Amino acid sequence: MKLLCIGHSGQVAQALRAQSAHQDIDCVCIGRPQADLTKPASLGAVLDLVAPSMVVNAAAYTAVDAAEQDAQAAYAANADGPRALATICADRDLPLLHLSTDYVFDGSVDRAYLETDPVSPLGIYGASKLAGEDAVREAGPRHVILRTSWVYSPFGKNFVKTMLRLAKQNGAASVVDDQFGCPTSALDIADTVLKIGQTICDAPKPHSFGTFHYAGHGACSWADVADLIFDVYIQRTGCKIELNRISTSEYPTPARRPVNSRLDTRKIEQAFGIKPKPWAVGVKQIVNRLIDEGL
Repeated sequence: MKLLCIGHSGQVAQALRAQSAHQDIDCVCIGRPQADLTKPASLGAVLDLVAPSMVVNAAAYTAVDAAEQDAQAAYAANADGPRALATICADRDLPLLHLSTDYVFDGSVDRAYLETDPVSPLGIYGASKLAGEDAVREAGPRHVILRTSWVYSPFGKNFVKTMLRLAKQNGAASVVDDQFGCPTSALDIADTVLKIGQTICDAPKPHSFGTFHYAGHGACSWADVADLIFDVYIQRTGCKIELNRISTSEYPTPARRPVNSRLDTRKIEQAFGIKPKPWAVGVKQIVNRLIDEGL
């Protein structure tokens, strides 16, 4: 199996490079300027050059708050780009796995979201990602749309790394405690992408395509995640930091976030045998790794 990942510096793209090397899978990650979602001609040229058996789109505009003032850029990367990529893949009869987000939902239900639940994004970022999903579906049936949530990893910028830096300061951190979701390791997302890719490339079945949810098992608030990070850090270093649990209203942001980002993962378990690990296990693994690496 040879995968082409559109995207190079993002968390999932970096995780795909790392995890594919462990599994002896040929995964080529190419980002801008060689593969630019806003320049369809570059996408076709890269596909022809690499000649993959499957394409993964891990590139996106992910600045949730900035998107409220930059809708054109968000839609260009999250909707127009995926539409062009999906069309090119369909023309070449190549399966496409497209990464999406829990932010396509408004958070109003009191349970984990199913793939079939109505979508209603609260902001530009979520709306642009939803438009990208629709574009991928319209281009052809040989696609997987993989929604995930609260992504963290040893790479790039993310909530876990930010909290770990705060933990070093021995002060206090105020973290929202009334938004709930499923923290998800980019390393686990990468393993999931690779397993789906193997299935689709080796023995695809009708239920191998469509929309799926993948996220860490269980649910928590952002403050719960911070509390676990601080606890691991304190045990490892002896330092102290105070956690202040606050409400969303006490931490206003330009973009509204769903209060419930929980994703139901039963469909992906049934289709591919992929069972997410508990969110706390994944967070502890990454925190310990980052401490060992001297973050």
